[in-house]
Amino acid sequence: MFTGIIQAIGEIRAVEAIGGDARLRIGVGDLSLDRVALGDSIAVNGVCLTVIEFAADEFAADVSQETLQLTTLGHAAAGSRVNLEPSLTLATPLGGHLVSGHVDGVGEVAFLAPDARSTRIDFAMPEVLARYVAKKGSIAIDGTSLTVNEVGERKFSVNLVPHTLERTIMRRYEPGTRVNLEVDLVARYLERLNQV
Repeated sequence: MFTGIIQAIGEIRAVEAIGGDARLRIGVGDLSLDRVALGDSIAVNGVCLTVIEFAADEFAADVSQETLQLTTLGHAAAGSRVNLEPSLTLATPLGGHLVSGHVDGVGEVAFLAPDARSTRIDFAMPEVLARYVAKKGSIAIDGTSLTVNEVGERKFSVNLVPHTLERTIMRRYEPGTRVNLEVDLVARYLERLNQV
């Protein structure tokens, strides 16, 4: 589990194809790996990955074919910047919302504009996710916990304060940028309860 509070911006250093899957080597930027052990989880653009190797300034993780197909990691390349967050512990403040690292779909930046000191971003989302996205609800975009400001049939908008833009890859977004989306866990479980 994660909080959706990005701890560092990393960089993909290498992508190695292995039998239909991929192995990523990721430089961790300012993220300390002092407390990381083999088998720990780190969210990379909101995708929960398992650490299989690590050094002082990088780690490696295997990415399954399904994850490559269902997330933006399928288009990852050396030099790509990524949001990083290690998994939460009992001592981690829950500053965002509970994020599982299991991406629900891929959205796309539709529009960006200044909004006072913030930046408004509109996202197109898959129709299947629309029922889980509510005004003033939570959503994780590339692993970043954000509040939904407005929601339409197949789109929603958020506002990013300067701190969020500075500390995440969102400052690089432009129309057409594809992003990983994870809907609020509570919304997902409520729908499942209604089906039973």
